[in-house]
Amino acid sequence: MTLWQLLILALVQGLTEFLPISSSAHLILASDVLAWPDQGLAFDTAVHLGTLAAVLLYFRQDLWAMAHAYWPLNSVLNDSEQAARQRQRVMARLMVIASIPALAVGFFFASWIGDHLRNPQVIALSTLFFALLLWQADHFGRQQRQWDEIKLRDALWVGVLQVLALIPGTSRAGITMTAGLWLGLSREAAARFSFLISIPVLGGAGAYSVLQLFRSDVQGFDGGVFIGAGLISAVVALATVHAFVQLVGRVGMLPFVAYRLLLGLVLLYLFF
Repeated sequence: MTLWQLLILALVQGLTEFLPISSSAHLILASDVLAWPDQGLAFDTAVHLGTLAAVLLYFRQDLWAMAHAYWPLNSVLNDSEQAARQRQRVMARLMVIASIPALAVGFFFASWIGDHLRNPQVIALSTLFFALLLWQADHFGRQQRQWDEIKLRDALWVGVLQVLALIPGTSRAGITMTAGLWLGLSREAAARFSFLISIPVLGGAGAYSVLQLFRSDVQGFDGGVFIGAGLISAVVALATVHAFVQLVGRVGMLPFVAYRLLLGLVLLYLFF
């Protein structure tokens, strides 16, 4: 892998992982258009771990509050503190519940999906189709419910629909935000829940990639590529999450819908 290829692909992964625009569509477009070979397992592992590190760092206070809620340090709490800790415990459980369907289906069918669905035609069509679903949810969703109003039913629906993100071109962030908007969540609440439930999914994908890396022939392993790809994707992903959380309430999903439609049409033109 050349330095230029590493920079471009790590930048693309970090920028698109948490936006509702499909990282797989961009990676295959960059590789195919520029005639680059497959980036390899080590690179995939590095960028997965890099984007995971970014979301862990950004939501470190939320995650600490959830963990702290299960191990109270103070024996005496007033009613508001008890209520806050109970809410944090609920949110931690909802994060796990929403992640289970995608982790389970991915564990059993990831290889089959990669062999049969990871092609430009599927990515182009799914990029277009799920762009329209995102527009529908953003345009017609009530957007009245806030972060602290997410319930078990919401987590189950978001979790089930997150399975669709295994189809290349769908966008994990896109389908989970679409589900949240359908359920009446505000844009900010849908985005925040989408980012938080990415943590178990990215953690599972990263662990699986690390396991595969150890099982493979590591003679060609390049530590510089691994570290560089991980750092670039982490820094870019962290900046992307921060910017998206700050802007999504004002700009909405329409710019991302329009971009996805344009991207899907370009993919159709290039590969059909």
